[in-house]
Amino acid sequence: MTVVAVDVGGTLMKGAVVDDDRIARTTEDRPTPRRPDTIDGILRFVEDLVERAGQRPEAVGLAVPGIVDEHGVARYSSNLGWRDVPLRDIATARLGLPVTLVQDVLAGGFAERDLGAAQGVDNFVFLPIGTGVAGAVFVDGRPYRGADGLAGEIGHMPVPLGDEPCTCGQRGCLETYASAAALARRYGEPGATAADVVARTPHDPAARRVFDEALAALGHALTACTMLLDPSLVVIGGGLAEAGERLLAPLREQLRSRIAWRQPPKVVRAALGASAGRLGAAICARSAS
Repeated sequence: MTVVAVDVGGTLMKGAVVDDDRIARTTEDRPTPRRPDTIDGILRFVEDLVERAGQRPEAVGLAVPGIVDEHGVARYSSNLGWRDVPLRDIATARLGLPVTLVQDVLAGGFAERDLGAAQGVDNFVFLPIGTGVAGAVFVDGRPYRGADGLAGEIGHMPVPLGDEPCTCGQRGCLETYASAAALARRYGEPGATAADVVARTPHDPAARRVFDEALAALGHALTACTMLLDPSLVVIGGGLAEAGERLLAPLREQLRSRIAWRQPPKVVRAALGASAGRLGAAICARSAS
């Protein structure tokens, strides 16, 4: 079964043609079109991938940021400027193919479950850390969405480090301290990235302080997740995961010290990197067909 999948980000779309073996034999990235051309640009990208597939695919999977409901409606996406967009129906009508719409972080969780670091694990949390911090929760091998589809919004969990304002309107949210964007912002050097901050931690006290505070914030949040959900595995993805053991080893130690009376979950790096979203969209499209 051949499917076309596109992971739509705020600035970049990642597309793929995926075959029965769930390997992406064709991949392509394009800039995400600005409004009001965003939807048309997404569907043009899908149409081009369909043409490149060499045969008519049987389904299409789309992963988008924000809140997606069970009816294929993008309820809210700040990155794309959307509210209540029935993207699944729009895409189905134009493409003449079955279309599945899934939230991008959840798509990444599906990909890590089936193809990546969480293979064979029923209870895990997928935590990509990039511009923001988000999460996908899997219980007994299936995603837990919550009453309003908002389960996993760990980035807006308050952490006891201060009261820095968050774009959500709250203060002291995890992502104001621990996202890649937060590291760069709090370090304060123009042009410096989160990767620069991590690289400078051995010799730069300011970088060390910002990174240590990010680790403390993540430690608080992961401890709360562990106590509430009892996962056996935490999979860290996103751009900050590129820090590798500089990030993962301190997080493991924090979990060991904070919940010393029980076995902490394993903490590992995601296996699929930037391809997780498009592969997860393909998995969801195949499952729905």
